[in-house]
Amino acid sequence: MKAFSAESWRARLVRLPPLAWLTAFFLVPFLITLKISLSDAATAMPPYLPVLDWQGGREGWASFLEALDFENYAVLWFDTFYRDAALSSLAYAGAASLVLVLLGTPLAYALARAPARGQPLLVALVVVPFWTSFLVRVYAWIAILKPEGLLNAGLIRLGLIAQPLEILNTPAAVVIGLVYAYLPFMVLPLYAVMSRLDGSLREAAADLGAGPVRVFWSVTLPLAAPGIAAGALLCFIPMIGEFIIPDLLGGSDTLMLGRVLWGEFFSNRDWPLASAVAVLLLLIVIGPVLLFRGAGREAAQ
Repeated sequence: MKAFSAESWRARLVRLPPLAWLTAFFLVPFLITLKISLSDAATAMPPYLPVLDWQGGREGWASFLEALDFENYAVLWFDTFYRDAALSSLAYAGAASLVLVLLGTPLAYALARAPARGQPLLVALVVVPFWTSFLVRVYAWIAILKPEGLLNAGLIRLGLIAQPLEILNTPAAVVIGLVYAYLPFMVLPLYAVMSRLDGSLREAAADLGAGPVRVFWSVTLPLAAPGIAAGALLCFIPMIGEFIIPDLLGGSDTLMLGRVLWGEFFSNRDWPLASAVAVLLLLIVIGPVLLFRGAGREAAQ
């Protein structure tokens, strides 16, 4: 009994640091954001009301709770602007995630099948973009995609087009930027899964007469499906709230929740409504995570 008690206490102590970390850096900030989202905008500091008076006692708490309301969430529900922003964010993130799966899967497969001696170098080449500032890399795409940029100059010189293409400040530019920025996040987890696959399964399929393409579709791809789902989810979640890429590459007409959130905080100075948008963004993100966990449990059973 004592051994069991000591073991249970050790298990609790092991779980304590991550729980404390999540509480301090996720739960507490979320509760603060949730409280602000139930407040009203005000020309004051802080720019919202009510503010809890810790010395007000029970009456202070009562008046504080009575002043909270769901007005900002009603605005999000009835105003089509925010609904369109949420749908647009999902569309951009979904399209970019699909492209990432189509590009990242064969790239990760090529890395996993490369000679063992060369794999560290190839993985390093995938990670190299992280050595440069994210903002600088996005600005570089402006120089590539603008009408007089490198891409149009190269296509004209090759005779493929007669007039420069209008790519910058379009949805295509946003998707290109998202795919470029998040491709390593798709390749690395998928490479980790594919590099651990049992090679004897591919050999067995080949011995049974399956060609390389059939082996990939029938053996490698099903076994790597959890890695594909994890990589797509790892990219999809941050892309929903992306701000820099749609702001620099998409132009003023690009509507995404990240830009809406920035505008409400820093342009309109409406912290309560911006906090409500942040809570909405979190709820949208939780959905794919729960679906992925449910699928993982079903696969484990």
